[in-house]
Amino acid sequence: MSKEPTLLFCVGATKAGTSWLYDHLSAHPQCHFRTIKELHYFSLKNAAQFDGALRGMDRKIAEMQARLGVAADARKLVVAQRLADLIEWRAVLAHRAIDLPAYRAYLTANMGQARLVGDVTPAYGMMSQVDLTRLSQVAADTRFVYLIRDPLARLWSHVRMIAARAEPDRFAQVAEAQMAAILDGDLAGEGKGIVARGDYAAILEKLTRAVPVKSLLVLFQEELMTIPGIAKLSAHLGLTPAPAALDRLVHEGKSLELPEPLRARALLWLRPQYEYVATMFPALPQAWLKNMEKGFA
Repeated sequence: MSKEPTLLFCVGATKAGTSWLYDHLSAHPQCHFRTIKELHYFSLKNAAQFDGALRGMDRKIAEMQARLGVAADARKLVVAQRLADLIEWRAVLAHRAIDLPAYRAYLTANMGQARLVGDVTPAYGMMSQVDLTRLSQVAADTRFVYLIRDPLARLWSHVRMIAARAEPDRFAQVAEAQMAAILDGDLAGEGKGIVARGDYAAILEKLTRAVPVKSLLVLFQEELMTIPGIAKLSAHLGLTPAPAALDRLVHEGKSLELPEPLRARALLWLRPQYEYVATMFPALPQAWLKNMEKGFA
């Protein structure tokens, strides 16, 4: 009987490299990841939320069934696997309550000799300290990775992503207006979530209290996509380092230069985040140091 695998929770941060991490681990020969990156399972708190998740899953299943019917031969296996994963995950959600054996069975199905399975859901970083403690007890060997990125780069990337989705024809105007609103303290609409997901100080406070020190790796996105970064990640997860697409960008988003007045305001506004992380990790990446020097002079 195979040894029970290590379970990874990647709990964020949004726009800090979680999709790249998922792709890298999905391709790793010692890992087994299902084709659904973000499960959001432990964010569901009641039957109504499970029902909403089930409706969303039904829409995705119908869409994937339609894709399978028209997929080119080279894509059919990929689409069929995605469809199978969606159907199996729907069966877990259909319990309409947290069912840890069913959740673990979904992650480990057909895992072979894999050492690591995982759930890459950045939104888990928004959970309470109590819920994060429970998350650390889901499997016998549960590890956490929290990716952080230069605060200004992460914030502007997140704002651009939301703007591109909301009003692609007015992308620049919407992105700059959303950034200005956040800096003015107006967190209406998507603003509250954008800010909360980049609140490293609050999330790290919870994580470091909820998760055993040896189980948590906080890794800079700027370090992740380097050979030393991959070595650090692999050591934390008990994996043999594997080749990585270090130059590959995932979900980079639509490019837009941040106007200098907004940049200057944002750096001052983000100063508490820079300073908090600096107290925990004195050896900051160059991108962080450059922004701190420019913004705090």
